[in-house]
Amino acid sequence: MPIESYRSLLVWQKAVDFAVFIYRLTAEFPKQEMYGIVSQMQRAAVSIPSNIAEGKERQSDRDFARFITIALGSLAELETQLLIARRLDYLSESGWQEATIQADEIGKMLRSLRKTLSITN
Repeated sequence: MPIESYRSLLVWQKAVDFAVFIYRLTAEFPKQEMYGIVSQMQRAAVSIPSNIAEGKERQSDRDFARFITIALGSLAELETQLLIARRLDYLSESGWQEATIQADEIGKMLRSLRKTLSITN
C-alpha cells in the first residue's frame, strides 16, 4: 500500500521530534553562539524532515531518493556540529549521547528508505 503523505512516514515524524530536541538542546548554549553553531545546528536539524517532506511530494521515487540523500547529508552535518559542541563543553555527555542515539536511528531509517526507493527504480 503506497504511502499517501510524508506525515505518515515514521522517519519524518522522528526527524521532526529530533529537530525539536535540537532546538531545546541548543537553547542552553552560550548566547554568543546564537548566530554561530546554534544557528547552523538548528538549520541542519530542520533540513532533515523538510527534505523528507519535499522529496515525498515530488511524486517520483528517483527524486524522493535524491532528497533522502540530502537529508542524510544534513544529518551528517548535524552530527559533526554535535561533536564540536560536545568538545566545547556546550553539550552535556547525556545530551550528546541522546542526540547520537536519535541521529543513528534516523540515519538507519533514511538509508533503508533510500535503498528501497533505489530498488523500485
